[in-house]
Amino acid sequence: MNFSVFEIGMLVCFGISWPVSIYQSLKSKSTKGKSVFFLFAIMFGYLFGIVHKIIHSWDIVMVLYVVNFLMISTDILIYFINRRRENLLSSETPKQ
Repeated sequence: MNFSVFEIGMLVCFGISWPVSIYQSLKSKSTKGKSVFFLFAIMFGYLFGIVHKIIHSWDIVMVLYVVNFLMISTDILIYFINRRRENLLSSETPKQ
């Protein structure tokens, strides 16, 4: 197998951060401090990494890309759930 220890290190470091981000999103029930553009940019980065692995160098590192992709997809889903909740709450608040 010909895989990069540095690529694995990068994916593990990012992979550690996503559960924290997901937890904070669930706990806060808010989109404050989140950039959906940033989340999608990172998600597409993982997608490009997966495509590269499929085309050029299929190896065990693919698992890390897929796990990270699934975690950021979860964070994006929670972002939209929280945004919907915020919109519903703001429309229910009487305007003075």
